[in-house]
This record gives sequence, structure tokens and C-alpha cells, in this order.
Amino acid sequence: MNKLKSLLSLFLTMFKIGLFTFGGGYAMIAIIERELVEKKGVLNKDEYLDIISIAESTPGPIAVNTATFIGYKSGGFFGSVFATLGVVLPSFIIIFIISIFFRAFLSIKVVAYAFKGIEVAVAFIILTAGIKLFNGIKKTPFNIVLMALTVVSVITCSVFAISFSSIYYILIGGFIGIVFYIIAFIREKKFEKKNNDNGGNK
Repeated sequence: MNKLKSLLSLFLTMFKIGLFTFGGGYAMIAIIERELVEKKGVLNKDEYLDIISIAESTPGPIAVNTATFIGYKSGGFFGSVFATLGVVLPSFIIIFIISIFFRAFLSIKVVAYAFKGIEVAVAFIILTAGIKLFNGIKKTPFNIVLMALTVVSVITCSVFAISFSSIYYILIGGFIGIVFYIIAFIREKKFEKKNNDNGGNK
């Protein structure tokens, strides 16, 4: 019974997030963090950052991937099912209704102006999510340099209209991280070997 209550609570939380979030998955990042990390304590900040990284690196919408990971973390297989359904259903229901009256819906001036306002709010929400993620990561020289290079690269590609998929940034970042890990691992082993040799000589 407690398990079912927990699953229903997770479903309702994700449903609420999906219902009141405009702007797609990136706009959901800050809201999911507030609801499930800060309020409910389902995850800590480090775990949430790891999940966001994995969700962005795997195929599919980041909101769905994040909901699935969080659901599994808090309730196993059924937790992932309930969380994913919760975050997807509001969009499905609303878009289905809009699609029926699509042309009439777009012709309403009030709706058109409302969406103009929503666009501004969404941009701010996404910016806030980015700032929160930045505040959550460790400020190591490696992270700062890699982030700076990514920002410069994104701006440069945008200014010169160079087509460069965000997938490549993720893959390159992952590759660089692996290379630095291997280098650090080799150095650590060499340092340990040197200390062992010096200890043996004594």
C-alpha cells in the first residue's frame, strides 16, 4: 500500500511538472530540481547533476529521460513507468486537444500574444536552469576551461552560421573527460610505483 502511495505521489508530482512547464525539457530542469531535490529530497544535487548529464547524452527528450531515471531511482521499474507517464501525459492531452482545433486556435489574437509572452518567460526559465546547473558543478580548472571552450565554440558557430550539432559537443566533452581520466590514472599509478620503489630502496 505504501509502495502504491509512493508511486501515485511520484506520478502526480511529475504530472504537475509536465502540466505547468512551458518550453520543453530544458525549462523543466529547474522545476524538477526544486520539486524532487529541494522539496522532496528524492535525490541530492550531485545525483541530479549526474542524471541530467546522462539524460542529455542518451537518445530522446531530456525531460522524458530525466523522469525515467528519477522514477527508477525512487521506485524501481514501476517508478520509472509512473514518472515517465506523469511527465508525458499533460503534453499529450493538451497537444491532442489543440490539434483538433489547430487552425481556429492559432487565429485567436489573444492566444498569439500569450505565446509571445510565454516565449520570453521560457527563455528566462532555461537561463535559470543553466545557472543552477553551473552553480552545482565543481569549479575545477578542467570544468571551467571545458565550459569556456564550449561557450566560445557555440557563440562562434552561431555568429558565423556554422552548422554544428549539440551532440558533437557532448561527445567531444565525454572524450576529453575520458582522456583526462586516463592521464590522471597513469600519473597516479606512476606516483604510487615511485613511492613503492623509494620505500623498497630504504
